[in-house]
Amino acid sequence: MTSLKDTLKADLTTAMKARDEIRTRTLRMALAAVSTEEVAGKEARALSDDEIVKVLTKEAKKRREASEAFAGAGRAEQAQAELDEQAVLEAYLPAQLSDEELNRLVEEAIAESGAEGPKAMGQVMKILNPKVAGRAEGGRVAQAVRGKLAG
Repeated sequence: MTSLKDTLKADLTTAMKARDEIRTRTLRMALAAVSTEEVAGKEARALSDDEIVKVLTKEAKKRREASEAFAGAGRAEQAQAELDEQAVLEAYLPAQLSDEELNRLVEEAIAESGAEGPKAMGQVMKILNPKVAGRAEGGRVAQAVRGKLAG
């Protein structure tokens, strides 16, 4: 079984041969981010696929935020470039949860924790985070939990 990092490297080679500028640029950046994460900390280590997904999720979020900033500044071309990079990264990430799936998981986590009221948010998030890892952004999850607990 090939690791996610091997897949990224192979896809980078393919993109370079195809002269696909956006994929080449994005995959180089993604592999650089993975390498940086591997040497961060006390000793160098190889990242697991789950850890690589976290790095890619963070990079995709950066692209989306940069795109919004460029669009807000009236720089449509740069905004589109960031969105193109984000689309390349998202192809390597697990499918995002729909609102219905997220709400169902939130309700299950609330039931599991027996939590009530907004003060119980931490308990619910602790149960929920491992279940949604990489499949829903933290802010979106927190908003769903807040809505259910306040409800």
